[in-house]
Amino acid sequence: MSYIDPDRVLCFRSQGSRSKRVIARCYSLPKIWQMGLNTPAHYIIEVISERFDKLSYEEKVKVVIHELLHIPKTFGGGLRPHRGYVTNRAINEIYGRLISQK
Repeated sequence: MSYIDPDRVLCFRSQGSRSKRVIARCYSLPKIWQMGLNTPAHYIIEVISERFDKLSYEEKVKVVIHELLHIPKTFGGGLRPHRGYVTNRAINEIYGRLISQK
């Protein structure tokens, strides 16, 4: 995930979401907004505190990895779909590498 620019990924905690199953979300700044604001692509990861806070440390890390996997390698403002990119296999592989580096 070396293509991710941490200076252009913002993280927020929110509460009170009406969604039933959402733990976190990833948002992007679409190309038209980038052009209008004359700024490069940025991404926001939002965690829903009442669900995220209840998770174990390992599950919290995996949720963040899941959301980061939605960011494409072009880092251009789009989002990757789940199919073929954001999978449990990919999440567990990255988590394993992260843990082995510690």
